[in-house]
Amino acid sequence: MVNLLLAFLLTFLVAVLFAPLVIKLAKKVGAKQEILEYVTAHKNKQGTATMGGLIFVLPAIIIALVFCNGQASVAYVALGVFFGYCLLGFLDDFIKVHTHKNLGLRAYQKVIGQVGIAVIAGLFMYYSGIMGSVIYLPWGGEVDLSWGIIPFVIFVFLAMTNASNLTDGLDGLTGWTSFIMLIGIVAIIGITDVKLLANGGGGDISQQLQNLMLVGVTTAGGLLAFLCFNSFPAKIFMGDTGSLALGGVITSLAVFSGWTLLLPIICVVFVVSAVSVVIQVLHYKRTKRRVFLMAPLHHHFEKKGVNETKIVAIYIVVTIIACVLGVLCSLL
Repeated sequence: MVNLLLAFLLTFLVAVLFAPLVIKLAKKVGAKQEILEYVTAHKNKQGTATMGGLIFVLPAIIIALVFCNGQASVAYVALGVFFGYCLLGFLDDFIKVHTHKNLGLRAYQKVIGQVGIAVIAGLFMYYSGIMGSVIYLPWGGEVDLSWGIIPFVIFVFLAMTNASNLTDGLDGLTGWTSFIMLIGIVAIIGITDVKLLANGGGGDISQQLQNLMLVGVTTAGGLLAFLCFNSFPAKIFMGDTGSLALGGVITSLAVFSGWTLLLPIICVVFVVSAVSVVIQVLHYKRTKRRVFLMAPLHHHFEKKGVNETKIVAIYIVVTIIACVLGVLCSLL
């Protein structure tokens, strides 16, 4: 526990010191956010520095690598996935900055990158022999998916990284909700480790889980530092550099600890963002009418006149409740 707290605080400190440098560099090289024409409520945010995901991703990875010890292959793969999605998002942001348009990688290019990283995670999950193909059920018990764990993991990563990316639309929204999700998942992994030790298990798997928790707390520490500069009014946006990375690391923590099925509960606000977009697109293609004034859902609320900070506050409260439910499920 002391180790986790120290890693959290150290990552926070490093990220806080690193942030002004990233903001200054982003402005110097012209890494500024281009706002889509139809998002009229955000016109005043045009030109805000972006690619801020680097503020929390790099310190989190470095500190986690320093603190990991013993059996840590699961943590190393989780960090690799974290960095992989960050790199993919960085490439997308770089193209947007270079072209001065809010259009980065083409959809199929981004999907290929997301799937490629997810395939590595799925293959590791199945062949490592550490966590295997077993996943825990939220209502108690477990199920072995055998080789089916590979396509299942690929689908989950693709869904969650895109959902995280879609949620990143208001100052502090993805950051605060992700911070709470990370704390919730770390608590769940901790409970799993305690139960494993109480049942006479432990050993290598316990050490793997403890190192996986380190990934979660360092990410949370770096993210909290980033939020000092991203909460309303934001001085810098995380961009796809941060949103894809967060989706990747949150999914990694859940998948590699066996709690994949808790993601729809813990990450309910991400799910809502993705589902609202799917509903909007499918309904519009069929009827040429919109269900929401704008999708994702948080933009619909904005169009309804709800204050941006109030929307973020509501999403935070919902995420806290969802994470408490997730923790209770892990106790079953």
